[in-house]
Amino acid sequence: MPTRADVLGDVLSASQAILFDFDGPICDVFRGLPAPSIAEELGTLLSALAPALEVPARATDDPMEVHRLSQEGGDTALAAVEAALTAAEIQAVKVAGPPTEGAVQALHAARGAGRHVAIVSNNSAECVLEYLTRHGIAEAVDEIVGRPALRPDLMKPSAHPLLLAATSLGVVPGRAVLIGDSTTDIEASRAAGMRSIGYANKPRKQITLAGADVVVVNMQEIAAKLAPISAAD
Repeated sequence: MPTRADVLGDVLSASQAILFDFDGPICDVFRGLPAPSIAEELGTLLSALAPALEVPARATDDPMEVHRLSQEGGDTALAAVEAALTAAEIQAVKVAGPPTEGAVQALHAARGAGRHVAIVSNNSAECVLEYLTRHGIAEAVDEIVGRPALRPDLMKPSAHPLLLAATSLGVVPGRAVLIGDSTTDIEASRAAGMRSIGYANKPRKQITLAGADVVVVNMQEIAAKLAPISAAD
């Protein structure tokens, strides 16, 4: 019976493109500027623009959920919340600290193995680029597909951003794999017809990410598996 390491190697070897979720596999976006405080600010903004949404807007500590909810408040509320969220994310990544352990090695190993590399995130493309540039790793990434403008309904778990990334990279979805740390990443991969690697950065995620093709507990595992592929090529 194949080991987990065998399956990981098979998934990576069969993929022409490796897509990385941003928050988790690459960095902890809200490490320095906690997500609940951002959600509270967005909730206050949304409540002012769409009073009927005040109760649900203040009931979540997830900025992305406030953004999803803002779509129900009309175009003005949606645009205002999205702009505020993007601004907050850019500030957050400035104080987010170093990349996830093994992330930089995984990015470079993927490029070294001749794979196309993309970041596919529900965070804004602007904050992703800000972070990659600040940490000198922007050149390791071919494409950034961030949050669809004014369309929170097209964020993961929708397949839309993954399919957009595959098209931009010139790769058929079946030859791409997404590395993500949430169930929405796994659901989006399945919907797009892609493979998925679950990054279980917390013990409970080894259970919640069980639907992935394979689960790793650190990004260094991915870098280590890609290195021999690079050497062989």
